[in-house]
Formats: sequence, C-alpha cells, structure tokens
Amino acid sequence: MATLASLKLVAAKKPANMPPASQRRNKLLAKLEQQIHLATAHNQGETYAPMHVKTTTNAAGERVQVSQPKKIKPWWFVSESGKVCIAIRYGAKVIELAKGKTAIEVSNPAALIEALDAVKVAVQAGELDAQLEAASMKLREGFVK
Repeated sequence: MATLASLKLVAAKKPANMPPASQRRNKLLAKLEQQIHLATAHNQGETYAPMHVKTTTNAAGERVQVSQPKKIKPWWFVSESGKVCIAIRYGAKVIELAKGKTAIEVSNPAALIEALDAVKVAVQAGELDAQLEAASMKLREGFVK
C-alpha cells in the first residue's frame, strides 16, 4: 500500500472522443514526425522507409500479412534560387501559413530539420488550428457527392 500512497490518485473519466481540432493536430504532428525522420535520414545519406503491414492473398488462396516499406514523399523542394522550401501538407492540400504564403524557405538542407521542428512546436501550441480546419473543410468538399 505504501507504493499507491506515493502516487497522486484522481477520479478521471476517459473522454468518449477527442475534439476535431485535437484530432487534426495529432494527424499533422504524426506526418511532421515522419518528415523529420525523412529529412534526418536524407542529411545522413540514408533512406527512411517505415514498414507497414498489408493483408494480401497468396498463391494458395490464403490471406497473409506482409510487411512492406511505406512510401513517404518529401514536403521540401529546391526553389529556383537554390534554397530549400518546405510546403506543409494536410492530406493532399498545402496549408497556407500566412496570407498568400504556402512555403517556408531555409538556406540549406541542414536547416530543414530545425524548420520542421519549429513547425511541430507551432502545431502543438495550436497556432495552425484555423489553417488545419480550412484544409480539412476543403478535403471534405472533395468527398461530397
């Protein structure tokens, strides 16, 4: 009992579902984490391909699970001026970070990771919630018949 007495016990109830803003934020944070791993591997001259499990039917007609590398497209590109630009994406849509500005420009690939980390901190603080909601609405419009 001495161990339990040292812990802070509370009466907490798990929420039935997360608010939509938190779900969008978590989705973007997961994608940002992938981009940070991809950029780190790219700077070190390595490849980053996380594995995901896919269920397929083999030649014998049995359903089996197979691990395959997941394809991740980089969000950054080299601009005409030779600088690296990062376009933050939510789904297939590029997020407008400021009025008329959709990319972050960094001087070299090494600064790419620092910029992605800064965006990650901004997303965690909720600074991009309005842009995420707008991008989410645009994505939903594509599914309406």
